Amino acid sequence: MATLLALDFGGTKHSASLIAADVAREIAGGDRPAGPEAWLAHKRVFSPPGADAAYDMETMLALARELMGAYIPAATGVSFGGPVAFESGTVRLSHHVPGWEDVALGPWLQEQLGAPAAVDNDANVAALGEHRCGAGRGVAHMLYVTVSTGVGGGWILNGRPWRGAQGMAGEIGHTVVDPAGPRCLCGKRGCVERLASGPYLAADAQAALATDPAAGAILRSLVDGDLGAITGKRVSEAAARGDSLAGELLERSGRTLGVGLGNAANLVNPQRVVLGGGVTKAGPRWWRALRQALAATTLPEVEVEVAPAALGDDAPLWGAVVLALELLQA
Repeated sequence: MATLLALDFGGTKHSASLIAADVAREIAGGDRPAGPEAWLAHKRVFSPPGADAAYDMETMLALARELMGAYIPAATGVSFGGPVAFESGTVRLSHHVPGWEDVALGPWLQEQLGAPAAVDNDANVAALGEHRCGAGRGVAHMLYVTVSTGVGGGWILNGRPWRGAQGMAGEIGHTVVDPAGPRCLCGKRGCVERLASGPYLAADAQAALATDPAAGAILRSLVDGDLGAITGKRVSEAAARGDSLAGELLERSGRTLGVGLGNAANLVNPQRVVLGGGVTKAGPRWWRALRQALAATTLPEVEVEVAPAALGDDAPLWGAVVLALELLQA
């Protein structure tokens, strides 16, 4: 039985799955739904604080070999959380894990596992997964955006991934919506990621509570007064319970992303935008702010659907399956 290996290198967790090639073809062809029951084997592990590229590579290699067992995969698809030179399979860097500068991950995996390997940026791979196996089925032009630790995006144009001249297409998180806004980790001010992502929601809430002891009573109670325990999820919970500060931050997140999506829709005119990541689970208030800002930003002639992702945290794995299938068919 021919099998395919799917790997997802994340900033804090790594996932691997093994699937029969025939089953993968049926799912990618739309003949059956994607779901965990399709995997022959699946496992996820978390990285300890301070992990580097060498640790991640050895951890993923051990994970892959454990899942493979007696199977030799016919091809391997890889999702990586950072910029990738797709043609060579080289990781350019990671914004969250040291040591990944110019690492030839694809050739290394091919040598270690004895099968051809294709590597791409996680947002591009997740876009491919949602397009072929999830919420993007049936459309030719799609933008996928993940909103969690950061804000990343991937384009599907004319039914194929569009990576841009240097493989950097889709970086909607670092488009600027407020030039006078706070500074982002990329060095610019007012990026979508700086105003919409989970960690920055938490950081801004912490700063506001430290400045004003009377603010955010509900949010403070959720963390028992420990401001360091505030997360994006806690901000969402507090907003749902009526905390005004948390609500303002949550609406800012949705509104900011809506403006970014509207600009992208005006520029490239996708049929559908698919949204995934932890922040998208923040509730109706976030979605309402996003949809209102999107409608206010797009031209009247631009019609774009917005849909939640169907594959959840496994979108990069399903995209990696599609990458492996394409290697098999090449």
